[in-house]
Amino acid sequence: MRKGPVVTLFGTSKARPGDEAFEMALVLGRRLAQAGLTIANGGYGGTMLAAAMGAAEAGGHVIGVTCTAFKRGKANPHVSEEIATDCLANRLAKLIELGDAYAAVPGGTGTLLEVADVWEHKNKGFSNAAKPIILVGAFWRPLVEMMAEADSASGGSVECVETAEAAAALLIARLKTQRSIK
Repeated sequence: MRKGPVVTLFGTSKARPGDEAFEMALVLGRRLAQAGLTIANGGYGGTMLAAAMGAAEAGGHVIGVTCTAFKRGKANPHVSEEIATDCLANRLAKLIELGDAYAAVPGGTGTLLEVADVWEHKNKGFSNAAKPIILVGAFWRPLVEMMAEADSASGGSVECVETAEAAAALLIARLKTQRSIK
């Protein structure tokens, strides 16, 4: 059962325990679940597994939005609720639809696609402007600076923080003003 507002987390499937992105996602999932938030992500391994583990350890609810086109089988064992989609575009659309807020840890082209899609929706006013997009780690800063040079308005659609703890605190504060959470 969903416990509160949903934070959709984006990140790489390639991260392993001990990797910076994995550890960021683990802390982020745990901190958000402790605050009563529901986590949504792609439901498989890497940072998706880490965030789900962290949230599950804290008694949180995790929605895994999987994709049958990947032929990966079921979601990771820490997912509380699986939503299967038939293609990558529908998977991303569902993750964006579910989110009351978004966070991304370092990742590859898949993570870039996810961030760019939700960022463009917000930048063009297609999604609720109050929904925060938090990019975690120094990894994202050059991208945000480059985009702000090309489109000055776009920089105001995302925020960069250095740590998972800072991201969690910011997300909790923002969602607290929108809804009642712990």
